[in-house]
Amino acid sequence: MWSDDVGPYEGKHYRLAATVNSPQPLSQPHPPIMIGGSGERKTLRLVAKYGDAANLFAGPNAGPDVVKAKLDVLSRHCDREGTDYDRIRKTILVVGPLHLDSPGGKEFAEEMARYADLGVQEVHVMPFGPDPVEFVRGLGAHVIPAVTNT
Repeated sequence: MWSDDVGPYEGKHYRLAATVNSPQPLSQPHPPIMIGGSGERKTLRLVAKYGDAANLFAGPNAGPDVVKAKLDVLSRHCDREGTDYDRIRKTILVVGPLHLDSPGGKEFAEEMARYADLGVQEVHVMPFGPDPVEFVRGLGAHVIPAVTNT
């Protein structure tokens, strides 16, 4: 679908009369491919083989030490696949409750600095709790200033 050929496709799971993708992606030869997950045998191997970015889980059960171990596994897969490890964007998804009041925002920023030291370039967070608007306000009021000053 990312090529000029819009003809039919017949694969193992799908059969398409035409493979039109309009509009085409801005980046060529295809959009960047981010693969999320932490599986060491399959997921991280697929990142090394096909991915432009890895999105690993982080949080109370997967702190910086766990993420470092996953990045080490990814590096070994990259060596086996002949992929430049440094070209893969390293990202994390922080899952779990975040305390984004004033002291909590500073603590969160300090924790994210530990991930940055590992090579993590981007952090994704999801609202946790009953009020997503308050979550975003907490990010803006307490986390963003703390990150800006780091």
